[in-house]
Amino acid sequence: METRQIPTYGTRFSITEKDIEIARATLYIMTNDLHQEPFGFIENVFVQPNYQGQGYGTQIIQAVIEQARESGCYKLICISRYKKDKVHKWYKRLGFEDHGLEFRINL
Repeated sequence: METRQIPTYGTRFSITEKDIEIARATLYIMTNDLHQEPFGFIENVFVQPNYQGQGYGTQIIQAVIEQARESGCYKLICISRYKKDKVHKWYKRLGFEDHGLEFRINL
């Protein structure tokens, strides 16, 4: 079996108010052998409970989408647990589509 390193990098987005981080998200830019262009993966999206529903999550995801576009990504993906219906509706309002399932193994 042959293995090789594939370049990947991440950018952390954060909104801070009065020295308190109220929203964050991480964008990872990755490549694969099927496409010449990279793709983006969103991880660790979080808004402090007291600040939810005030547009901070939308603001940070829009910044992530823009960075993915500027990086030449052909797609941007994120994952969410089944029971997060409100979050799923929010992602759909932002232009994301339900495209499949996530399979996971905890290591």
